[in-house]
Amino acid sequence: MMKQNRPLRLGMHTYTLHFFGLGESWGFGKDYYFEQVMSLYELMEKAEEWELDGLQITKVDLLTTAAENPFSEENLRKVAEAAKAHGLFLEFNASFHAGSDSRVNCTVKEALQIGHWLDAELVKFSLDIIRPRELYGSCMHPEVMRQMADRYDEFRAAIPLIEEYGMQVAIENHTDTFADEILWIVEQLNHPLIGTCVDTMNPLQVIENPYYAMERMLPRAFCCHFSDDIIVVDPLGVHDIGAPHGQGSMDCPKMVAQIREKSSMDKIIFENEIAFKSLDEPIEEARARELQACEESVRYLRDVLKLGVRNR
Repeated sequence: MMKQNRPLRLGMHTYTLHFFGLGESWGFGKDYYFEQVMSLYELMEKAEEWELDGLQITKVDLLTTAAENPFSEENLRKVAEAAKAHGLFLEFNASFHAGSDSRVNCTVKEALQIGHWLDAELVKFSLDIIRPRELYGSCMHPEVMRQMADRYDEFRAAIPLIEEYGMQVAIENHTDTFADEILWIVEQLNHPLIGTCVDTMNPLQVIENPYYAMERMLPRAFCCHFSDDIIVVDPLGVHDIGAPHGQGSMDCPKMVAQIREKSSMDKIIFENEIAFKSLDEPIEEARARELQACEESVRYLRDVLKLGVRNR
């Protein structure tokens, strides 16, 4: 029986401030990078000011921490010490073949090594599966499962290193995978240090019910990407638009209750996905809206949903 009122630490995925060059760049094609105008160290100061408990970071964020060799053991241990000085836990977010920003790509072993030197609590992976065009009813499609088998082999080969580091590995239902596909690979790997990362909005990208995805994945979850987008139907079609938490189309209190009931996690990682208002919106205006949305999310998650332990 899960404790319904157990405290949940509050972390942020740095993609929440992607217009600032953090997390990873997305939106204008392959390897179009937003200029990095905030360093990871500056973000740590913000996170402490916002009374967050931790950050989930990527290789892109580490580029701001050293002029040469940001992924060296010496530099990564320096980053880990800085996070501790700010009272922050770290998680490391990796991709195999990211659709937009190849700078976040890692092999499993490379990601584990970076996570170990960062003293990260876990390493999170998206699988970057290329799906057939017809999404409807395509869960466990043969073209998908051939790729999943390759990912299985890579994780399986890394188990000795996972065990050596005692590192939790969380595999996400990214925008290209169904919940049952993620459970398939986790169950096939069958290791206590390998679980899921539940994203609350990504199921919509493969025409899956987010509630169903959470119900299926939460019992094996080490991590959660917690989002609240607005679902819009207009003459341009049906799409989801990033919004501050509590202002989107999701039932945030219900999702938190679901997390408490169905998982043993002691933290939630929030992320926003604020988009440009138009393709000609100045980046400075987009950054201002993104930062405001981030701060509104923090206030809602801390003050209304009572997440985080610093402000207790």
